[in-house]
Amino acid sequence: MGILYGMLARGNVVLAEFSATPTNASAIARQILERAQQGIEDSNASYSHDRYIFHVKRTDGLTVLCMTDNAFGRRIPFAFLEDIHQKFVKTYGRAILSAPAYAMNEEFSRILSQEMDHYSNDPNTDRLNRLKGEMSQVRSVMIDNIEKVLDRGDRLALLVEKTTTLQGGAVRFKRHSHRFKNTLWWRNAKLTCSLVFVLLIIIYVVLAFLCHGPLLASCLK
Repeated sequence: MGILYGMLARGNVVLAEFSATPTNASAIARQILERAQQGIEDSNASYSHDRYIFHVKRTDGLTVLCMTDNAFGRRIPFAFLEDIHQKFVKTYGRAILSAPAYAMNEEFSRILSQEMDHYSNDPNTDRLNRLKGEMSQVRSVMIDNIEKVLDRGDRLALLVEKTTTLQGGAVRFKRHSHRFKNTLWWRNAKLTCSLVFVLLIIIYVVLAFLCHGPLLASCLK
């Protein structure tokens, strides 16, 4: 089975799509697009509908979506979405920002068809895209029932990247700790030098008193 449907859209404007089998995927995909506009600007998400999964990638205002059977997993679909996104942006560039609905469909639907077949049937695809898929999924993947969401009209959104925030906080803490450690070291070094200096003066004063003069003449004879 594999990847059965693919779509690219700017906001709610569908620019290209292709379906490998007769389904209602296009209608459901449009409902997902409407709700996706309310979510996180750049995100990855997965939604379930019957025995199918809709995988969605949003980047810089462009939404790439595909539908797979329930047993196909997530790694290959998100690798497919990343690949399709790069090809689409490379092919059309800034024209994407103002293109009307289905402006790229005649040409790019063929590319969608070819890539869907490749990612669905090539046995090497999973090995070649394992790392890329895992990195994409780190950002966020949530599975929920799309019919319940459509009935409630609730918004599905996911992933606030706490990992990045925590990592940044750890780096800042380490940097501040290093600076504080250096400050304490210099403070202790200055204090030690001051104490040694004062001690030398005291010793000199004592010797000058015992040797009857600042030149220590009687002690040096």
